[in-house]
Amino acid sequence: MISRESVLPQSLTLRLGLLTTAWVTAGLTLVWLWTASIVANGIERVFDARLSSLLDALVVATALNGDHPYLIRPVSEPRFDQPLSGVYYQIQGPDKSLALSRSLWDQRLPDGVFGHDTVLSFDTPGPLGQHLRVMERDIHFPGNPGLVHVLVAIARDDTLAEIARTKETLAVGFALLGAGLAGAVVLQVSLGLRGLRRLSGAIADLRAGLRFGIDIPVPAEVQPLVAEIDALVQQNRETVERARGHVGNLAHALRTRLSVMRNALSAGDHDVAEQELAAAERLVQHHLARARAGSLAGAAASDVPAVALAGELRHALRLLFAEREIAIEIQGDPALRVRCDRADLAEMLGNLMENACKWARNRVTVGVARIGTSIVITVSDDGDGLLTEQLEKVRGRGVRLDETVPGTGLGLAITAELVALYGGRLGLEGNGPLGGLVAQLVLPAAAPHT
Repeated sequence: MISRESVLPQSLTLRLGLLTTAWVTAGLTLVWLWTASIVANGIERVFDARLSSLLDALVVATALNGDHPYLIRPVSEPRFDQPLSGVYYQIQGPDKSLALSRSLWDQRLPDGVFGHDTVLSFDTPGPLGQHLRVMERDIHFPGNPGLVHVLVAIARDDTLAEIARTKETLAVGFALLGAGLAGAVVLQVSLGLRGLRRLSGAIADLRAGLRFGIDIPVPAEVQPLVAEIDALVQQNRETVERARGHVGNLAHALRTRLSVMRNALSAGDHDVAEQELAAAERLVQHHLARARAGSLAGAAASDVPAVALAGELRHALRLLFAEREIAIEIQGDPALRVRCDRADLAEMLGNLMENACKWARNRVTVGVARIGTSIVITVSDDGDGLLTEQLEKVRGRGVRLDETVPGTGLGLAITAELVALYGGRLGLEGNGPLGGLVAQLVLPAAAPHT
């Protein structure tokens, strides 16, 4: 089966040109037929009006001498007297005698139809192969019961030729108009696509590193595309810069750790070496998380159901803290979705819920709500909470307020960096309704599903 795409050319200009030519040709052909019909009918009406006028003049000028018809005065049509001129009359009396125009010479017109009170017309061949239009009428004379049958005929050859010339003239005119319209459309499309050709060149320069953005004038219809391309280029540039920064930071941090580890191993201090190895491990995990988040933020975002994800994390945390039997409550509309990468949201929410479980006595609550265009996820616990000065400390990287509780001190820092990549924020409150710490994730909401 041949598809429409395989039949039409790939060039947009040529495709629009062919489609425009087809539509213009079809439309102008219909208009030409309609116009030509109107003009032809008008010419025919003028011709018939002239023929009717001659018939009326003959009827008025006809008289009877006994039963023999004759004209009491000449009719003002000189071609009645010119042999085979194409204008003829024939009058037949009650006794079948005829009065003929000299133009008929030695020929006759058809008898027509007798015994009617109306004017009739018909076409018939005439002398010299002429195409005649005949108009006939019966008349009565006082004192004579017979009928006088009057016929007048005019050759239609000149009229038919005039109609043909008119149709040809109209056809040429409409053809020129159609060619002009199609050419104008092709020219307009070609000029309109110059912006796309400039855009293509600008993108090629952008890829080659010759420009840093698309700063060329383009049509308003293409401007949103240019803006999206610029935004994509800027996002990629920022991703590369973040990756470079992560690599540089990681290299700098590892260089120091490795130097300390080398010295510790040389001195035989294995405890210090193990501490530095653990610190190096934490650094690698931290920077890998940041690099992954920086590369995925925005580009790989999806609609994540926050309540369902919190339920999955609750199941894992119940297993992790099974000996403490902490109650984890989740509240919120299951239909609420966050515009975020699922792994990133799992890491952010997991860090907050795990942190709450570590410090809670018996209870942790997770609330999901929509406020405007944002989803607010609130994690609360019934622990001891934090003082104002302690809140500032826990935001720092690697800070742990209680060394007796397992952890790296990187959870809140990673969460804060991740949420910032999505244009959100992390809020902390030292003493919430349950008595312990309250952490709030504010992230962009996904569009409602219809």
